Amino acid sequence: MKDITVKDILECTDGKLITGNENIVCKEFSKDTRTIKEGDIYIGIKGENFDGNVFWKEALDNGAIGVIVQGIEVDKQDIEKYQDKVIIEVEDTLQALYKLASYKRDIYNVPVIAITGSVGKTSTKDLVSNVVVQKYKICKTIGNNNNNIGMPFTILNAPNDIEAFVLEMGMNHFGEIHLLSEIAKPTICIITNIGTSHIGNLGSRENILKAKLEILDGAKNPYMVINNDNDLLHRWYEENKDKINIKTYGINEKSDIQAKEIQLHEDGSEYQIHLNNKEEKIKVLVGGEHFVLNSLCAITVGELLNIENEDIKKGIETFSLTKNRMEVIQLKNGIKLINDAYNSSVESVKASLAYMNCVKANRRIAVLGDILETGKFAKQLHEEIGKTVCENQVDILICSGQNAKYIAESARENGFDERNIYYFEKKDEIIDLLKQTIQAEDVIVFKASNGMRFFDIAEKIKKEFQ
Repeated sequence: MKDITVKDILECTDGKLITGNENIVCKEFSKDTRTIKEGDIYIGIKGENFDGNVFWKEALDNGAIGVIVQGIEVDKQDIEKYQDKVIIEVEDTLQALYKLASYKRDIYNVPVIAITGSVGKTSTKDLVSNVVVQKYKICKTIGNNNNNIGMPFTILNAPNDIEAFVLEMGMNHFGEIHLLSEIAKPTICIITNIGTSHIGNLGSRENILKAKLEILDGAKNPYMVINNDNDLLHRWYEENKDKINIKTYGINEKSDIQAKEIQLHEDGSEYQIHLNNKEEKIKVLVGGEHFVLNSLCAITVGELLNIENEDIKKGIETFSLTKNRMEVIQLKNGIKLINDAYNSSVESVKASLAYMNCVKANRRIAVLGDILETGKFAKQLHEEIGKTVCENQVDILICSGQNAKYIAESARENGFDERNIYYFEKKDEIIDLLKQTIQAEDVIVFKASNGMRFFDIAEKIKKEFQ
């Protein structure tokens, strides 16, 4: 595969070479001087509250072979000092990042699997990756680098010999996935579900669907893979199944890949599917029906990429979760802690509580915080969670957050024993209560939006009861 040179960067970004050799090969790119490696190209990203361009000298001093910057002054002394390095000036480094990532993507002729959805993006990405890697050398999104900066850097830093991309695409507003799709040009597009995440920004679930469908904007003749059990995606499928290539997966709706005879266990699930003209038994080693759906998505991708059934099954059975997502931790005296506090939505809270029902326990304790970015829907959505608590086997409800009070109020109004409802304005008070309250064989689930940092509480309780 063709290497990217300084000359290529200049041509695709309309950059100006201040100093350096046009023939230098650029292998990896970085935006962080703290983690920069010898030979990296540093890109100074300017944000609302931070300007990475001011650290260009530090990047070069720390080993970078070159920098791409905007709005800096390079004097004669700088040119003399860094004459063996590369300094490229562009009008806008963020736009340069997009153009570079798009340029590198075009060099590859490989499957590009793009994943978005209201919930389950990262877990689905992990499952899909673990299936695809059974046949292909892959480059995948690491952690939650799914935005307009993280995804382009993922592509830019892909090794030359990769055979497939698995890319996660996140968004808060219209236009964000459009940008990512135009850069990545996916060949397989996945939407896991349409829920209520970011509904405060977008105004309705229908608008969330429109924003997620931007994943198709940069694709050419793609396969679209959707969760057919989701009401809005199912309706969209019925309206568009004759227009584009759509593959469906599901449990309840008749789908191309459909789980049957599902057995849910505390530590996983088993089900039957018809795959490549054979009946197969699939084992998922993480509990919860939502992980059945996530695995069905990965199986669908495996089938599209002509991966053998045994390799697909191996990929499902050996994947591991990203930290803070349905992380089940066994503590002393049979206590179980479910750390699912990375992010939250009505749909993911329902999934977490449904999973907790499957866990054998003395008592089930739900520690719930705010779902952020809900806007004018905040009260309504948090009240819905309160009702959900009453519909599940929850013995103690603990809430904290500006809108979490609506969870507590709704649970009380829907018949939850008010003696077992606790609401705190300060989340630190939760730790003191749990230390006094937790008994042997209890199971505790932590669920809130990332900004609430409930995973910090989970970590402190973990240390207390290890």
